[in-house]
Amino acid sequence: MDKVLITPKSFHKYKEEPLRMLEAEGYEVILNTSGKTYSEEELIEMAHSGVKGIIVGVDPLSADVLDACTDLKAVSKYGVGMDNIDLERAKARGIHVKNAVGTNSISVAELAIGLMFDSARLLSAHIERVKASNWDRVMGIELTGKHLAVIGGGQIGKEVAMRAKGLQMQVTLYDPFFKDTQFLDEYGIARSEDFLSLVADADFITLHLPATKETRHMMNAEVFAKMKPTAILINTARGELVDEPALYEALVNGEIGAAAQDVYSKEPPEEDDPLVALPNFLLTPHLGAFTGEAVERMAVTSTRNLLEMLKERNDA
Repeated sequence: MDKVLITPKSFHKYKEEPLRMLEAEGYEVILNTSGKTYSEEELIEMAHSGVKGIIVGVDPLSADVLDACTDLKAVSKYGVGMDNIDLERAKARGIHVKNAVGTNSISVAELAIGLMFDSARLLSAHIERVKASNWDRVMGIELTGKHLAVIGGGQIGKEVAMRAKGLQMQVTLYDPFFKDTQFLDEYGIARSEDFLSLVADADFITLHLPATKETRHMMNAEVFAKMKPTAILINTARGELVDEPALYEALVNGEIGAAAQDVYSKEPPEEDDPLVALPNFLLTPHLGAFTGEAVERMAVTSTRNLLEMLKERNDA
């Protein structure tokens, strides 16, 4: 019997419908019950023979893994970002790849807005103070009227921009490849073609783009030096977008006001990571897509995508 490997740890929460769909098509399902992300070696051991399709989360589908999985025909991403998949090798091997576009965009966008509120009003810090019987307050800022730079105009970036406009923020989008001018007109969103000028003027900068050779460390010492000393950086996209040592220096030296991230270059970070310890840096454990609604959408959509790709390959 042909097999399908499912790697995401949260998939089992809404597995009933996806499993029914797969078993109805005659596939044996291998679920990740380990509670952890698989390594390359574990993926090769589990999928080197008989596995026709993989539904993958953040596990590394490197060239070595793809080459070792000799029967693999299709990879369905449980989510959107595909930087953990060697797309060039997949294409060379004739392996079809598709992501679950739009399934987690609302959840991630809501978290980005939440991190803006937390950073602006120091909510987490105040809650911890009260728990320690400290009623002292630190003055925050309003979001209303502030300038938000949305870097990346994919579905998540658009969802954030819409919500920010509802909060009466001034919103400017930066994305050289963005073509949906109707969206900009409908929501009254400005557009900038000058990244450095935009971040220099913004009160909040929120990142919503993939990690590539071009975007890696796009937020670096040069960029931080141009930002307002009160500016707040939000990153719910990929840790690799930010030069973390440079961010540490910018926060310590007062070049920018604060940063809040749901992603990190190494997840989880080391226990003694100096950036994580800073009072003006917030880090959540990559929970942007971790809502019941998003997980269910990702599970069903990624399964449907996989079955469609496998059918295409079998019919070819």
